Amino acid sequence: MSDTKTGDDKTLSVNKKKTLTLKRPGMEQGTVRQSFSHGRSKSVVVETKKRKFARPDERPEAPAPVAVTKPKPRPAAPPPAAETPRPRPQQGRMGVVLNELSTDEMEARRRALQDSKVREAEERQRAAEDAKRRAEEEERRRLEREESARRQAEEEARLKAEAEARSRAEEEARRRAPKPEAPAAEEAESDAGERGRGPAGPRRTAARPEAARPAKPRGEAERRRGKLTLNSALSGDEARGRSLSSMRRRQEKFKRAQHQEPREKIAREVVLPETITVQELAQRMAERSVEVIKYFMKQGQMMKPGDVIDADTAELVAAEFGHSVKRVAESDVEEGLFDVADSAEDLRPRPPVVTIMGHVDHGKTSLLDAIRRTNVVSGEAGGITQHIGAYQVEKDGQPITFIDTPGHAAFTAMRARGAEVTDVAVLVVAADDSVMPQTIESINHAKAAGVPIIVAINKVDKPEADAQKVRTELLQHEVFVESMGGEVQDVEVSATKGTNLDRLLEAILLQAEILELKANPERSAEGVVVEAKLDRGRGPVATVLVQAGTLRPGDILVAGNEWGRVRALVDERGEQVKEAPPSTPVEILGLQGTPQAGDRFAVVENEARAREISEYRQRKAREKAVARQAGQRGSLEQMMSQLQSSGLKEFPLIIKGDVQGSIEAIANALEKISTDEVRARIVHSGAGAITESDVSLAETSEAAIIGFNVRANKQARTAAVQAGIEIRYYNIIYDLVDDIKAAMSGLLSPERRETFLGNAEILEVFNITKVGKVAGCRVTEGKVERGAGVRLIRDNVVIHEGKLKTLKRFKDEVAEVPAGQECGMAFESYEDIRAGDVIEAFRVEHVTRTL
Repeated sequence: MSDTKTGDDKTLSVNKKKTLTLKRPGMEQGTVRQSFSHGRSKSVVVETKKRKFARPDERPEAPAPVAVTKPKPRPAAPPPAAETPRPRPQQGRMGVVLNELSTDEMEARRRALQDSKVREAEERQRAAEDAKRRAEEEERRRLEREESARRQAEEEARLKAEAEARSRAEEEARRRAPKPEAPAAEEAESDAGERGRGPAGPRRTAARPEAARPAKPRGEAERRRGKLTLNSALSGDEARGRSLSSMRRRQEKFKRAQHQEPREKIAREVVLPETITVQELAQRMAERSVEVIKYFMKQGQMMKPGDVIDADTAELVAAEFGHSVKRVAESDVEEGLFDVADSAEDLRPRPPVVTIMGHVDHGKTSLLDAIRRTNVVSGEAGGITQHIGAYQVEKDGQPITFIDTPGHAAFTAMRARGAEVTDVAVLVVAADDSVMPQTIESINHAKAAGVPIIVAINKVDKPEADAQKVRTELLQHEVFVESMGGEVQDVEVSATKGTNLDRLLEAILLQAEILELKANPERSAEGVVVEAKLDRGRGPVATVLVQAGTLRPGDILVAGNEWGRVRALVDERGEQVKEAPPSTPVEILGLQGTPQAGDRFAVVENEARAREISEYRQRKAREKAVARQAGQRGSLEQMMSQLQSSGLKEFPLIIKGDVQGSIEAIANALEKISTDEVRARIVHSGAGAITESDVSLAETSEAAIIGFNVRANKQARTAAVQAGIEIRYYNIIYDLVDDIKAAMSGLLSPERRETFLGNAEILEVFNITKVGKVAGCRVTEGKVERGAGVRLIRDNVVIHEGKLKTLKRFKDEVAEVPAGQECGMAFESYEDIRAGDVIEAFRVEHVTRTL
């Protein structure tokens, strides 16, 4: 083969192991390795010689044609080391020619090519025999494994039968002998038998040494035969056999199937609540949920594991599966939470809890301020107590806990709550005002709670003070003071001058000594939430009064619908304390949420029970709220008919306050000013600052936002400005109620007030072109005005009501016609008038109403 391109002539020489070449003088050799598909490669020796250029008059010699044969190389033959190619001579027309070989060399090459073909045929035949032999070997191993498994099953059955026979014999011998003693050898043998029947036993029995096969040398193809490559996976020449792990799993599954025995049924006591899911029922019965679902399918019911069934159905299912049932109610989670009985020897004396009650501005907080020697009133807006404050003072080394309640009407619930948690009620009555409405209400609260009363007649230093008048008016409400022959102690005090404060404290301690107040400080704590709020820096904060036990940091407690772990206890001076014994008011930090004021709290043993009780109470509260809303709302048709018939209008509000007690008082005050025509609907209320979510809710429900002693954060203010929602801030409840009342009055439809003007009698009816019928009338009573409302009365029956279109006297339009004069009248859009009819004139006025 020759190349016609210009340049140097090239000569190719192909060889397998040793390059066969005839070296000519002046030639340069180099080795090039060529790569083919399927990993084959070969080396080619390239010889370059410089061609001599002939003149045109000289005749060039034609090279002798040589046949090119390409012997097929072996796949696994290693390539020879590449030789460094020599520098190529100057470029010219190249011609590639093969070296001239002798006849013996060509014959040797042909023989080598034939030998390689023979070797390839032998290798292919050997590979086919190897594949056939492997298939036979796999079949033989499979038969051996099956035979081994069968022998193992027979052996295990025999061992089991022997063990059973041996156990029966031992039982018989034990029954006959008075004091049977099993020899250690038999016990060891029995244990060995038991272990032999275990999962590991059959595997040890099955282990048999196989005859070692003679090792044979493995080539490259044999060594890579078991590996899965991309080419082998795509070619699919040979089927891939099962792995050893798969065979082992199959054998173990077969063993389990051979030794599967029916398990002994265990009857359990299943605890069933009021409702339970199918999956939970199956878990409590230790059954598979599939079996329970199959039972329902047999009964004609298609159930899922998450479906909820009632306790009666669950009891039938449990009885069907052979279990006994114990029915419990969800409320059982609260058993033993409160009112735990204490033994008499564990009780210790405790300080009295005293509530200061009375009318607004009668000096309750000022009296407590004088006792504590602090200034509380200056911190309250408008000098009115907005919250329940709890404090503790000492008199002659004996602590006394005081609770100060608000006095005005909006805080009735807080006043009642103060009476429920107290031991002694101090009724503060101003000597100049005497008994007032909230004074009477405080007396009723104290009597309803069964709390003894001590009357503190305040402001005796004023010139107009009349203490005797106070005592006399208290008789009307069945409060008999000692000076009037009763049993109620009364003390004349002055909060501003500090008069007789010691006598008041002595009276309180005397009353507490009579009551013999005791509690067990060693048990788990329980008490009542006096007040609760959401503090921005500390989270939910609850002011509680410990009634029994001792509260410590780290205790897990449940307060209403919330629970938490006590992180810190803070007293009224803002200092952290290590424990709170009975009758001690403290602030608790660490609750998950803000409880309601008046909720009882109790310490539980772990978080699981606290969470369970809290979730139960929250679920019951949601169900109660949904039921209440459903009862109020009803169906859509009922709502529409109710609105059309009653004309009820709502004033939506979102109320955020600093503490729960203030929100409760605001809600009660708004409920009192609501009427059948308009009412305040509280969309949302809560303790804490006004947030962006409150603004979003107000925008959705078209409600106004009221902040009581709280402010909106920057994001909430920005959102309110963008949405056009007004946020109003208050710190005195009277101002808030007055503004809401004025706003709700605007929703009232104005009152329609009708004023009688006069009567006129129709004497004659005239039919005038382009005008219609005109009545000639005489005013018999009062007067008739133009534009007034008129009624047409025929035989004492009103047949039309409308307005006058025209009122004329002679030919002139007039504003009014007095009694005794005649006039002409025409009605708007009505002409059925007759002589003898009576026209009644009246004026309608719309008057704005207020609540």
